[in-house]
Amino acid sequence: MTEFKYVITDELGIHARPAGMLVKEAKKFASTIKLATAAKTVDAKGIMGVMSLGAKKGDEVTVKADGADEADAAAALEAFFKANL
Repeated sequence: MTEFKYVITDELGIHARPAGMLVKEAKKFASTIKLATAAKTVDAKGIMGVMSLGAKKGDEVTVKADGADEADAAAALEAFFKANL
């Protein structure tokens, strides 16, 4: 399992547009990818789950990838978070 933590810097947090882009990025990988906040853990490949996190600016999100391409998935998602959130 590969994981990283990221603190949301976007003023609006994880809102609809970046959530959709995040799900699209996560679906490129075969690995199971989970997003977690202090309160909840969801599947990163489901838009409703990602939106239900309600992650706001300043919240820490943990991304966990588990599977054959977990290192690639974690690296790609970390780059996505830095560029978009």
